[in-house]
Amino acid sequence: MKRFLIMTVGKTHSGKTTFAEDLERKLPDSVVVDQDRHAEFLAAYYPRLLPTDGPNLIKYRLAETIIEYALHESAQHLIMANANLNPENRRKLLRYHSNNGLESILVHFDIADSILEKRIAKSKRNLNILRTASTFSEVLKRQQRDADEAGSKEADHYFVIKNPAEVPRIVRSIVRLINQK
Repeated sequence: MKRFLIMTVGKTHSGKTTFAEDLERKLPDSVVVDQDRHAEFLAAYYPRLLPTDGPNLIKYRLAETIIEYALHESAQHLIMANANLNPENRRKLLRYHSNNGLESILVHFDIADSILEKRIAKSKRNLNILRTASTFSEVLKRQQRDADEAGSKEADHYFVIKNPAEVPRIVRSIVRLINQK
């Protein structure tokens, strides 16, 4: 069986986790790796281990461990539901998984900022996952400032979601693509 890495790219509240969970339900041989889940877990059970400044290395190590286990000890497709906005890190991850035999699918959530701002205003998401900002509005402002477009040449397959209504169609397309391989 050909295995896939499905990587999401997008700003906060663009629908990456909801998309990943929907895709996971429709692809039984898949697992979602979501660093927001890891951050919530660490904040709830290991708050004393969380760094006060600098990168959240424990969160990254937890994600690496889960990815390595899934990659080498399972036959699961990997769905990475992180923002993946840093182009250098994103390309490094894509290369690593390609070198380990996974075909890559990049899903770029290019949702209008006005929609994201409305979602943030209604959001009930736990703020304890944030370390370098006190609100998701701050996160969005930083992401707007530092935005880098994901490119179609970065992965084997590339999808763009500009409107939330496109999500079901993209999920179906990815499931069809994977099931054809």
